[in-house]
Amino acid sequence: MDLNTWLDQFKFLEGEWGWISQVFLVVLLAMVANFFLKRLLKRMRARLEKTRNLWDDALIRALERPLPWLVWVVGLATAAQIVYLKTHSALFAFVEPVRDVAVIALLAWFLIRFVNEAEQNIITQREREGRPVDHTTVDAVGKLLRVTVIITTTLVILQTLGYSISGVLAFGGIGGIAVGFAAKDLLANFFGGLMIYLDRPFAVGDWIYSPDREIEGTVEKIGWRLTTIRTFDKRPLYVPNATFTSIAVVNPSRMTHRRIYETIGIRYDDLDKMAAICADVEAMLRAHPDIDATQTLMVHFNAFNASSVDFFVYTFTKTTVWTEYHRIKQDVLLKIHAIIAEHGAQEAFPTRTVHLPEGVQVVPPELAGHPQVEGGEPPARG
Repeated sequence: MDLNTWLDQFKFLEGEWGWISQVFLVVLLAMVANFFLKRLLKRMRARLEKTRNLWDDALIRALERPLPWLVWVVGLATAAQIVYLKTHSALFAFVEPVRDVAVIALLAWFLIRFVNEAEQNIITQREREGRPVDHTTVDAVGKLLRVTVIITTTLVILQTLGYSISGVLAFGGIGGIAVGFAAKDLLANFFGGLMIYLDRPFAVGDWIYSPDREIEGTVEKIGWRLTTIRTFDKRPLYVPNATFTSIAVVNPSRMTHRRIYETIGIRYDDLDKMAAICADVEAMLRAHPDIDATQTLMVHFNAFNASSVDFFVYTFTKTTVWTEYHRIKQDVLLKIHAIIAEHGAQEAFPTRTVHLPEGVQVVPPELAGHPQVEGGEPPARG
């Protein structure tokens, strides 16, 4: 079969109504291409997920939805152009700019999905390998890239539609001054969030509190306007980022040790045993596996109090985990009690001594009103 004979088979695409066949054929080809493309992407994803490279996984997942849509956009735009060339209908006059805008938007959609997938893959891989993950930095870089894609896409679409970018930027500069005055609080929160990302006084997952405000809890999210903190009673607390530029923030999550600082009192009767008790308590702390003996460690007689003589214990645990710290502190206090008991001493509790004048008697309640107690004769016996 020669070429002319083969081309004769497609003469149904010519003639008065041949354009209808062309539209049908284009739509059919788009449908078939979309079907095979989805199957191909699915197989490629299954194969690439077995590799250790996290970028190819992100790439194929980012392509899964925008690429089939791109096939439909190109196919339907081609079909619409065929209709326009035949009918010259005003309805199809804008096919080309709409197609260009749709292609640019799909490209932006792909880039944003790629950033999201890459961000998630980086976090997942580091957690799987047991390496530390800086969620705050990853989130900040991801947001910056997404904002860059959106701004660039907007400018390219405007340029595609025939608008002058220089004019848009000039208008944006003038409008930015007006918006700046009208939305100064919004901008203050934005730059407050930027300072948090740059200075990094805290990160997602940190326990923070402010001595200046009633702010305390675990950081859940750092946004461009608000920081979400989960308080210890599990309520969400939304703090504008500008607040952190004017208050002090304490970050206990970054402490290196936790401190045990307790004052313990024993009776005045046991004062002669104070030195031995302090020495044994210090020896116990230095030998304790959960106490860091390289940090400041002191056990000393401290004060003569109203009902006790006191010594203080000052030391640091190796752990910073709050629940583990309290377990260690309980063990230390129980061992201090055992040392005091071994020396035959007792912990003191508030007592008071009352001195009565001579001749004054203290009568038990059951003898109150008894004749002998009152100074009379003893009761007669039957």
